[in-house]
Amino acid sequence: MTALGRIVCVTIVAEALLERRLVEDLARCGAQGWTAMVGHGHGPGHHGVSGFEGGNVRIETLVGHETADRIWAILERDYFPNYAVTAWAYDANVARVARYGDARADG
Repeated sequence: MTALGRIVCVTIVAEALLERRLVEDLARCGAQGWTAMVGHGHGPGHHGVSGFEGGNVRIETLVGHETADRIWAILERDYFPNYAVTAWAYDANVARVARYGDARADG
């Protein structure tokens, strides 16, 4: 079995018009890749974005802890105060951990 390493999965849900800016910020923070998906839903602020306005995007990236901290700092500074953005992060175990920059192997 391939050894697993510990990383952070950061998930961001935002207005679709922010996708390009968000992924550029992820790259600047050190993320080496991400997955973006179209989404829709309803949040605790009772705000929904209509299809006319572009809907929502859900972006996930797997990064090391230092990169996750840099991403979170940008979200807190530039996005949370100004946009309908929510985000969460959790530890994940992945194979081929060396692909994720500052991630670390367990053990």
